[in-house]
Amino acid sequence: MSAGARRRFDAVIFDNDGLLLETEDAWTRAEERLFARCGREFTIEHKREILGKAGPLAEQALATLLERPGEGPKLFRELQGLALEEIGRTAAPRPGALELLGRLRADGMPLGLASNSNRAFVDRALTTAGVREDSFDATLTGDEVAHEKPAPEIYLTICEMLGVPPARAAVLEDSPTGVAAGAAAGCFVIGVPSVAGVVLEQADIVVASLADAPL
Repeated sequence: MSAGARRRFDAVIFDNDGLLLETEDAWTRAEERLFARCGREFTIEHKREILGKAGPLAEQALATLLERPGEGPKLFRELQGLALEEIGRTAAPRPGALELLGRLRADGMPLGLASNSNRAFVDRALTTAGVREDSFDATLTGDEVAHEKPAPEIYLTICEMLGVPPARAAVLEDSPTGVAAGAAAGCFVIGVPSVAGVVLEQADIVVASLADAPL
């Protein structure tokens, strides 16, 4: 029996922020700066509320948390700019990320990267972390789809790009938003929490890190 015939999955798709790369520190610093500009202190509760969100959901969350009705789009644009500055300073692969990528690549597994962040942020994060974009067979970002996570579009699209049905793809996610997107697309979702206290109840399985033996 060939290795391909023994596989449970025909592709593996990684989230970026907090899953493949340790970018949440950069996002947190950006969030702290934004909240300070608005005269507020950024807390872990705020972090859990915003984690993984983009587009209208992020805009609504920021407007609500900062009590700035109608200013959501402006606040989110400002946060993205601050995050882009921060990610140019530091980003590193999460524990076990490069090793898992290497094993999957050596086995000939098709690999995807699907991020709710925009293309500029993802490209800069990969460059800062020293991860080559061509490590993946397909990449897709939040500004390249009509509806960001938790909508399933980004996973449905990248599965099409990889040439595999969603039911044959394993998705690695660290946030409830991303887990919901993978589940809605019909993928098998592996949750790897990046923020303490975040519950990934829609994941098919949850592991502590990408270095865990089950992976």
